[in-house]
Amino acid sequence: MGIIKFIESVCVQPAVYWPAPEIDGFGGIDYGSPEQRYVRWEDKAEVVVDSEGREIVSRAEVMTPEDMDIQGKLWLGELTSLSESQKSDPKGIEGAYEIKTKMRSPLFRSIDEFVMMVYL
Repeated sequence: MGIIKFIESVCVQPAVYWPAPEIDGFGGIDYGSPEQRYVRWEDKAEVVVDSEGREIVSRAEVMTPEDMDIQGKLWLGELTSLSESQKSDPKGIEGAYEIKTKMRSPLFRSIDEFVMMVYL
């Protein structure tokens, strides 16, 4: 079994991912379309450095074989269980957390395949 297949085999928890928001032109923000992803979500408090160099305490460490945006949102659950209003605006969903920082690590013997860790 290759490393990518192994990572995909341990990333079995369904999660909903919203890309980083964009300014909507009316003083608000819009999140991109939500996507169903599969991750390995570990609830644990951990001190990490955010994208602005500040030390913060993250709520969870999440492994994913796919890249995710800092300031995007991640919620552990199935996309089909969300209402249409929740799909378009994750701010009101309990347990939907902002991605504060991420780490990208190259896989062994690879220059173009990575595993991502995001911190919420």
